[in-house]
Amino acid sequence: MLAVGRALMSRPSLLMMDEPSLGLAPKLVQEIFEIIRQIHQQGVTILLIEQNALAALRICDYGYVLETGSIIMHGTGQELLQHQGVRRAYLGIAE
Repeated sequence: MLAVGRALMSRPSLLMMDEPSLGLAPKLVQEIFEIIRQIHQQGVTILLIEQNALAALRICDYGYVLETGSIIMHGTGQELLQHQGVRRAYLGIAE
């Protein structure tokens, strides 16, 4: 939280975040993603690298799926949430 606040003090147009939910309690994970969403609504572009795919895809405008360093898929957050391959491999949802 301190790092995010410090970064926002310079009024950036782009904020890059690497695994902001890593090691946080589940309640704090929800809170950090809500804060990220609010920052974006204020006009800041956010580049988010996150292994919590479900939370990230729920708030992103556009996403990329990386596998061993290569982009294997991309689309809007909603498109990726609905994609069967993403649901099975990254969200743990087998249908």
